[in-house]
Amino acid sequence: MNKNISEENILEVLGADTEKAFRLIVEKYGSKVYWHARRLVITHDDADDVVQNTFINVWKNIGRFRNESSIYTWIYTIATNESLSLIKKREKLSSVPLDSLDNIFSQAGEGDTWFDGDEAERKLQEAVLKLPEKQMVVFKMKYFEEMSYEDMSRILNTSVGALKASYHHAVKKIELFISGD
Repeated sequence: MNKNISEENILEVLGADTEKAFRLIVEKYGSKVYWHARRLVITHDDADDVVQNTFINVWKNIGRFRNESSIYTWIYTIATNESLSLIKKREKLSSVPLDSLDNIFSQAGEGDTWFDGDEAERKLQEAVLKLPEKQMVVFKMKYFEEMSYEDMSRILNTSVGALKASYHHAVKKIELFISGD
């Protein structure tokens, strides 16, 4: 199988062989979905759970995919919703706030490559975790994934203008946090 297969090719295969199309989708988007989820939920185990739930939903609904959006947008929407659901579930179950950076980093585990960065990266992550949920999601999608506002608009079902405003506010809050004001 080829990771460079186009969505058009996947759609052609989908019409003839759902199972093969699903395998192509997982191969093409599995890593991207993992890193998207990882940026949102932070820990490897949680990201794995999100990826698993995302692809279970894709499998269950692949026959109903109507090509009203791209496969990429459809999968990222599912992954984003799964990530946000997991975050909310964790917040309800935890007596320690999830924005407690020490709590999150200790859950991530020693030697986790996601957090082996320098102090500036740690400070950025801490600032991002303090953002309201929508601003955090928009910031991570734009800053870390370099996703276009148009793609984010389709995934988050909101206007480009609202996303630009959320990103702008997130950047300002992060700048204030990092500068110590």
